[in-house]
Amino acid sequence: MQLGTRWTSGDEPPKAVPEALVRGIRSVDAAIPGDALGQPRPRWTLTWLEGRPIAELDTGVIVTLSADGEPVVTLDEDDDFA
Repeated sequence: MQLGTRWTSGDEPPKAVPEALVRGIRSVDAAIPGDALGQPRPRWTLTWLEGRPIAELDTGVIVTLSADGEPVVTLDEDDDFA
């Protein structure tokens, strides 16, 4: 596993994030409701496992790429935030 970068949900993902993964990340970011109280937004972590990018949000949402290169969004049920 190769550790990557972190960034705040809603911000522009780093250049190292593949465009197909960015599409999945943006769809998740768009689904996060706004916070009128000004709470901080969750943060994404980009890692690479066996050469494949994985983006995980602090809330347990995970975006990966399918075998055909399309974004796949899942939820880590074992995550403390999930």
